[in-house]
Amino acid sequence: MGLSVFPAPSGGTSYSSQPPASASSVLLDGQLVTASSISTSVTGTGAPWLLYANGAGPTTITIAGTPYTVTAGSTVGTSAYTGSQSVTIATTFGTPTTVNSSTLSISDAWWSVAYGAGYFVGIPYSGTTNGTYSSNGISWSTSTMPTNAGWSDIAFGNGYFVAVVSGATTAAYSTNGTTWTASTLPSSISWRTVAYGNPSSTPTFIAIGGTSASNAYSTNGTTWSTMTMPSSAAWYGSAYGNGYFVAVAIGPTTKAAYSTNGTTWTASTLPASDNWRAMGYGNNIWLAFGTSGNNAYSTNGTSWSTLTMPAAGGYNGSAYGNGYYVVASGNGAASTVGAYSTNGTTWIALTFPSSQTWSRTAYNNGTFVSLAYGTAIGSYITTPPLPVAYGIYNGATVRA
Repeated sequence: MGLSVFPAPSGGTSYSSQPPASASSVLLDGQLVTASSISTSVTGTGAPWLLYANGAGPTTITIAGTPYTVTAGSTVGTSAYTGSQSVTIATTFGTPTTVNSSTLSISDAWWSVAYGAGYFVGIPYSGTTNGTYSSNGISWSTSTMPTNAGWSDIAFGNGYFVAVVSGATTAAYSTNGTTWTASTLPSSISWRTVAYGNPSSTPTFIAIGGTSASNAYSTNGTTWSTMTMPSSAAWYGSAYGNGYFVAVAIGPTTKAAYSTNGTTWTASTLPASDNWRAMGYGNNIWLAFGTSGNNAYSTNGTSWSTLTMPAAGGYNGSAYGNGYYVVASGNGAASTVGAYSTNGTTWIALTFPSSQTWSRTAYNNGTFVSLAYGTAIGSYITTPPLPVAYGIYNGATVRA
């Protein structure tokens, strides 16, 4: 009878951090960082393989057409393999199919939410000093904004939350999301959105709104300067990603614009005329949502294609994380409608826990959060955090 020999594993650092003690060598080692799969080839040397994964859910490793299910933290043995074999690794992430309800500490016209500095932070459009924050998106506390105002949007970047007000020169900033300091925008217009980006390693906030070409930018989140959009329009939604700020307008109109620095802008065109009020970005996809059933996506921030959503218009700004895009309905009538996607172009319907005008969505560490306008209701969706580490190892060699 043969004798199993268990030399120490060979080769390199393991993402999974714990190759099985019985492994003789590392064949494949890596991480799944999005809700997708990877396919490659692995060469066997005549020994059985050992499969390991440490994700939050089961991982399926398919070898030459044979699937093996590896539960979290476990090791699974295979048949002996010789020569090049096709391998696919896929994990069942917690798809965002269940939307849960949460209760805020106070009822208000919650309009936007962002994540940073350890907190989800929400602001209201009602003309109060109320703010709200949560470390987990489920339990909420009340904070105080620096003045009574119709706070229209919030963003986080470079250590600062920044919020803007519609119809005033008022803005505010916070380093923790719980205490705020007032700041001043260069003009009193209907500021609609604020976005943060880091083009050419220059931290930049932009604020857009009004009906003219005159808008604003800040390189520190506390002081603001005027910047000029490519045309006069009711600029309304904005997002940043992959080196581009992108903005859209209401009208109805087909007007959009992009910028590589947040100060100099170039006009672009959306595929249909609509009131484009909300945007999102994730994984090299920009999304724009209209209120009358038109939606669009862009893979470069400069040219646009029609996007088909699972229900009629009114979607608010989307969030991306854990390999998923999530968006709630909030720009039309109150609704339970939402949607999610793994690629930004094909969407699946979500049902929110009650019919509300839902805010823009924020994401952190497996949790998507939206707040409801005019209530003390919030919503949250949880998905297991990424990445998922995996390893394929040669098993013990056998001596005759």
